[in-house]
Amino acid sequence: MKTVAILGASGYVGGELLRLLLFHKELEVVKVFSKNYVGKPVHEAHPHLRGFYKNLKFEDLSLDSILKADIVFNALPHLVGMHLTAQLHEHGVTIVDLSADFRLKKAELYKTWYGIEHPYPDLLEKFVYSLPEINRESIKGKKLLSIPGCNSTAAILAIAPLFTTDIVKNELVIADVKVGSSESGRTPYEGSHHPEREGSLRPYSPEGHRHQAEVEMILSELRKTTVNVSLVPHATSAVRGSLASVHVLANKDVSEKDLWIIYARFYRESPFIRIVYSSKIKVPDTKNVVGSNFADISFSKDKTTNRVTGFAAIDNLVKGAAGQAIQALNIALGLREDEGLLIPPLKPS
Repeated sequence: MKTVAILGASGYVGGELLRLLLFHKELEVVKVFSKNYVGKPVHEAHPHLRGFYKNLKFEDLSLDSILKADIVFNALPHLVGMHLTAQLHEHGVTIVDLSADFRLKKAELYKTWYGIEHPYPDLLEKFVYSLPEINRESIKGKKLLSIPGCNSTAAILAIAPLFTTDIVKNELVIADVKVGSSESGRTPYEGSHHPEREGSLRPYSPEGHRHQAEVEMILSELRKTTVNVSLVPHATSAVRGSLASVHVLANKDVSEKDLWIIYARFYRESPFIRIVYSSKIKVPDTKNVVGSNFADISFSKDKTTNRVTGFAAIDNLVKGAAGQAIQALNIALGLREDEGLLIPPLKPS
């Protein structure tokens, strides 16, 4: 049994890590950290977990205390835990980083997308971009895991199979992502506060969302050439869920049967991918994945324009964050990939 510490454990992602790790046979949460709940029990931040972590209380961040655990999940906001992560690495700790601090491989990209000079460019190559369906082999045995963003996870899963073929053009990929309010975290601001989003549907960051860089990075690696991506997320009144519709143009005639074969082959060893394509239901719905680590995937072909679209529906807090982090860690540790994660979605949600 390996022990776990969670940084930023009072947030939504921290709460999901705590909920999911209750079912894990090989991991035990022994340390939780939060600057706003120091000294308080877990259920003060997460009332739904009352009675499950009876002897666990939130602590203020302390390197010595964190190092009492074998594995650290960093669920702190972007840039907040960067220096601490570097310190933990020096002590040989296994780190599962859910922030964007080490997702991009090139330091100069952080200047473009995050407005900073990355202080640890040497660590960028050491972290593995841990999207299991894409980088499963690279994750095995590693101790530095960087977990993708929720929008990028949905967008990549929706279209990745096509970029292992020669049937689509790669000049431009258009990714349209609808996402619930929990994506913005527990601390509200004017644009993310749920009363401002309820009953609304609007785009945000339309001129280059940060997750766009991740999608470009992975699709370019799959295609072995530069792929340009335009990603526009949209705020919805849902609490959970991320739905990506990713559009490309085919450069040759392709049938729906061809698409089915491409997607089925690509995801045949991925236990959390469910291809949604039947006579009755041909498109994913976020309501069918909420609370789970599943990604529902589908596709369509428009015969008039030769447009091909890949669809992916995920729970942004699970497959888009906490669940994917545990899935990647399972692979890194040599455990069953689905350990602690075989939890069905909620219905109705």
